Amino acid sequence: MTPWYLYLIRTADNTLYTGITTDVARRYQQHQSGKGAKALRGKGELTLAFSAPVGDRSLALRLEYRIKQLTRRQKERLVADGDGFAALLNELTLKND
Repeated sequence: MTPWYLYLIRTADNTLYTGITTDVARRYQQHQSGKGAKALRGKGELTLAFSAPVGDRSLALRLEYRIKQLTRRQKERLVADGDGFAALLNELTLKND
């Protein structure tokens, strides 16, 4: 089974975009070339701010949804502090059991 990853991309205006993929490098390149999400097109320079393996697609989708609901400040904390991300991932994993 191919592992899924969650990633956050920072745009030139400092916005954080959240997505999931099985290949972070490929997906990041797609975003940079304008062939990724429409939300990132024309946003200037893109920087990969964070990525982490999360398990299967189902968990990745649930985690992506939860992170998209967070405030900007909370997302910045996740990027800066891997422990916060690990706690959120653990919470979702436990709910799935």
